[in-house]
Amino acid sequence: MGDIDYQALEFAYQPCADQGSGAPVRHSIVIVGAGPVGLTTALDLARQGCRVVVLDDDCRLSTGSRAICFSKRTLEIWDRLGVGQRMVDKGVSWNVGRVFFGEGEVCHFDLLPENGHRRPAFINLQQYYAEGFLLEAVQAEPAIELRWKNKVTGVQALADGVRLSIETPDGGYSLQADWLLACDGARSPVRKLLGQEAHGRIFKDRFLIADVKMTAPFPAERWFWFDPPFHPNQSVLLHRQPDDVWRIDFQLGWNADPVEAVKPANVLPRIRALLGPQARFELEWVSVYTFACERMDSFRHGRVIFAGDAAHRVSPFGARGANSGVQDAENLAWKLRLVLDGLAPDSLLDSYAVERELAADENILNSSRATDFITPKSDNSRHFRNAVLNLARRHPFARGLINSGRLSLPSRYDGSPLNTEDSDVFTGGMLPGSVAADAPIETDAGPGWWLQQLDSAFSLVLFCGNAPPMAAWLADLKTVAANPLAPRILLVRPAGSFWPAPAGLSCVTDVQGVLRQRYDATPGTCYLIRPDQHIAARHRSPDAETLRRALARAAGHA
Repeated sequence: MGDIDYQALEFAYQPCADQGSGAPVRHSIVIVGAGPVGLTTALDLARQGCRVVVLDDDCRLSTGSRAICFSKRTLEIWDRLGVGQRMVDKGVSWNVGRVFFGEGEVCHFDLLPENGHRRPAFINLQQYYAEGFLLEAVQAEPAIELRWKNKVTGVQALADGVRLSIETPDGGYSLQADWLLACDGARSPVRKLLGQEAHGRIFKDRFLIADVKMTAPFPAERWFWFDPPFHPNQSVLLHRQPDDVWRIDFQLGWNADPVEAVKPANVLPRIRALLGPQARFELEWVSVYTFACERMDSFRHGRVIFAGDAAHRVSPFGARGANSGVQDAENLAWKLRLVLDGLAPDSLLDSYAVERELAADENILNSSRATDFITPKSDNSRHFRNAVLNLARRHPFARGLINSGRLSLPSRYDGSPLNTEDSDVFTGGMLPGSVAADAPIETDAGPGWWLQQLDSAFSLVLFCGNAPPMAAWLADLKTVAANPLAPRILLVRPAGSFWPAPAGLSCVTDVQGVLRQRYDATPGTCYLIRPDQHIAARHRSPDAETLRRALARAAGHA
């Protein structure tokens, strides 16, 4: 059976029960926007037992490839939601990038140079596939109601929620929500209805995207050219996608006419200059874009919370847009679920804003620097850039100055109010606020991966020695696990140890020692890991009270 043509799908408008009621019906969570961020958020919440209504003013998925580079962290999030493997199976995996200047290669880099990770640094996958796979998972969730052709036309803040006015083909209706999550894109109607704005910088340059279907010998790598002979004084980016489709980005300059630039008579010569006059290809999709680096001043406004491009957007260089939006969803879902369940104070949602605004600032900084390097706006900037590229051919120090887009990495939430700062000495990168690193492990069911063990709950991880852990350690862990937040206990055996798991506890084996090395773990070391797989605390041989305090802090109980 062939692939579904997700770009051709149209979803029928269906009247809902709310439209026939008198007073507005109240829902717990309403999400506006059925793109990658809205669908990921809805799926995460539903998997944690929340009921969700998703509103979208359209009846189709994305057309054109749009966002195509999905990072290792995004794949790990989608793994937790049960859709990661499908993305990887369809996508084109890659780790290597190459940078060219003029006619020759300047340098190359490997974004995942070490073994012991389940997922590649990136996959390339057209956005309509990502949305289609997420949509099918959403459609299988009875806790999610998806309403097409439901356009939000009014937002009114209430003391304990939000009232929405909605237009449909059958006319208008109203509903109320305890929480409104705005995942409705860069132009965000919800943001405008609230009178909010995003502030930042618009870059005066234009780029042409051309999706080209062809059979080509190029490897599955990211190729970036500065001032190539086939497109002088500009830059070009080449990526391979599934289905023998290749993404080519051509810098055009600010004075390019976007209407003329997309005409085949102007697009085809650019592609032939790159591929050669005899190349055979078909043009699938063409678009011209400018870009901005901007964000809202605050991502939370009472009971309305913004995520994805509605809250922040960046230039496409570095693949930070969609990936950051999916990480917004991951950060938000578990916190909202705890608040709804009465297990955390409302202020826990303020930490969403704190952490994701920090991440947005980091992405905007990296994206702005990349754009300034790629598109210098003065002679001095251009001379500096070209000198760096020339030096980099022979001198490694200069390669670190090249910026063709610092590619997306998960943000570390330094200074988050949910972190318990280290009181013991550790080495390595697993600081509080960092995302947990993956590693190969062995379970009773066979080989597996560490992040597969970390579900949507808190996890207390105890690294053990060659003998079962002392009874006092287990008693402390079980005392903490009795908390209403119900953290899961995970025991980690070293390689070569075969002692059985204590009754009622989960145990895995660090078969290659990678887990201990990455977490700088000795027997008795304990980690508290959040439901979004970020490190909340780490200690050497902590007592129950220390762990209780760390758990309370991680759930927003100051």
